Amino acid sequence: MVPFQTLYARTHFRNLQIHKLYRSFHSTKYLYKEPITVSTVYDPVTGCMVTKSNEEPDKQQRGERLLNSDYADALKDDRSYGSVMEGFGGGKKKSKSKSKSVWVCSECGYSDGQWWGYCRECKNVNTMKELVDVVDSGKTNGFQVSEKLVQSWLPKGAGEAVPLRLTDVNRGVNHSDWRFPLSGLFGDEVSRVLGGGLVPGSLVLVGGDPGVGKSTLMLQIAAIIAEGKEIGKPAPVLYVSGEESVEQIGNRADRMEISTDELFLYSSTDIEDILVKAQALSPRALIIDSIQTVHLAGVTGSAGGIYQVKECTAALLRFAKKTDVPVFLIGHVTKSGDIAGPRVLEHIVDAVLYMEGEQYSSHRLLRAFKNRFGSTDELGVFEMSPCGLKAVKNPSEIFLSEERSDSEFLAGLAIAVIMDGSRTFVIEIQALCATGSSLSRQVNGVQAGRADMIIAVLMKQAGLKLQSNAIFLNVVSGASLTETAGDLAVAAAICSSFLEFPIPSHMAFIGEVGLGGELRMVPKMEKRVSTLAKLGYKKCVVPEPAAKLLRGLDFGEFELLGCQTLKDVINTVFITS
Repeated sequence: MVPFQTLYARTHFRNLQIHKLYRSFHSTKYLYKEPITVSTVYDPVTGCMVTKSNEEPDKQQRGERLLNSDYADALKDDRSYGSVMEGFGGGKKKSKSKSKSVWVCSECGYSDGQWWGYCRECKNVNTMKELVDVVDSGKTNGFQVSEKLVQSWLPKGAGEAVPLRLTDVNRGVNHSDWRFPLSGLFGDEVSRVLGGGLVPGSLVLVGGDPGVGKSTLMLQIAAIIAEGKEIGKPAPVLYVSGEESVEQIGNRADRMEISTDELFLYSSTDIEDILVKAQALSPRALIIDSIQTVHLAGVTGSAGGIYQVKECTAALLRFAKKTDVPVFLIGHVTKSGDIAGPRVLEHIVDAVLYMEGEQYSSHRLLRAFKNRFGSTDELGVFEMSPCGLKAVKNPSEIFLSEERSDSEFLAGLAIAVIMDGSRTFVIEIQALCATGSSLSRQVNGVQAGRADMIIAVLMKQAGLKLQSNAIFLNVVSGASLTETAGDLAVAAAICSSFLEFPIPSHMAFIGEVGLGGELRMVPKMEKRVSTLAKLGYKKCVVPEPAAKLLRGLDFGEFELLGCQTLKDVINTVFITS
């Protein structure tokens, strides 16, 4: 309990101000003859300060003075002087909606009451955006809306959720049949990225640049689920668009030759309306195109704002978890390539898929940047056609040039084998060593620091006189070489161009190059070599330890050439007997 002396000293100045205001208040408005005196005493029964006044009883009944109980509560709660003076009038003040400015980080979703110039959570500069938040007792949030709508859908007696034992949860559940796969070659590619199939009750966010094919991808997925080949019967799927009309979606589906009867189209931007329509259909899956176009009534801001995106996603998450209906969300991207909206959006969803594609290429790559139910290393490869997206059976054909014969004009080409998740890609690396031009190095698709290191090792350890040459490196089809397994192919391409000695078209290179010129092993050698053998290659240059390890395996007529250093590679590949 606060000592009496401290509490008295804290409120002494406030009492004097109240006394002056009372005199001014009554003398100017009500013209009372006698000044009103307010005094403060300590009440040992209640344990707080109580005010007393010499005002007459009939005037006290009018409620024209500050009530003792209000003032005692004000002192007890240590409210501000301005809030104490709200007691004039004697009655309760009606609650009104108030507005306050909140600064929200567009990257991580952190909110603060004032602007600091940077986010104090993620330390990013110029990411704090001002939002006017309306504080109202009737304010709506996503969980309340979804809970209200879903409760009417759930069977009676579902009751309140209680903690369950892990053994009880897994009892009677066949995890191999828990996911439902997507049929066909296209479905296999999507299932690979999702981790083996679509999980019931999952919330999946799909992002990508404008025009890359997000809506086309989702319409094809909706058609596969609606056909229901994996369960033996059709199942309803609801595709909701806030950007296109039903007629426009139907026109695109007709162009893609989609004619399933169980695919339902709907155009709306109201989350409550969408969930009500979904309740009537009981769909196998729900697709929202896009999350930036829908809104929730009663939530601050317009569609696409930070609060709207967060609360709409929360409503759909609650819907998915309560009903076991998987929900797909299409998301827009910003200029920097990030998914638009607060960063917390990516934390709410179960999986984040991103669709990539070069501007002048028909091929599309689907990657998983987050996946609670599988690996994020998987990659799906598609080709855009007039009838939609088609799965690519052999992804390596994207990164290889036309079939070529051994010719002196094709010196400087080498084949590398890289891994992206569980997928193996065979790519072609090109090198050009030109004399008499300005001494420069241009690399495309290869890390500049890695290329400089390989060139320095070739000069120092292999004895190549590259000092007077301008060197250019390129990876075919705009691919990026990010792992060290392509070091040996880069070195072989430079040697081929410098020595003007073409490399046989049926030969590939796998290995990492060290600063001493030695060759080092890379992970998953067996899978890389097996891919080359299936594609018809005859020889592969690998580090000596890898050749010894794989020599006992059966690759048919495929031959492994083991080398210890770059000098051994030059003597094996570029010197003929």
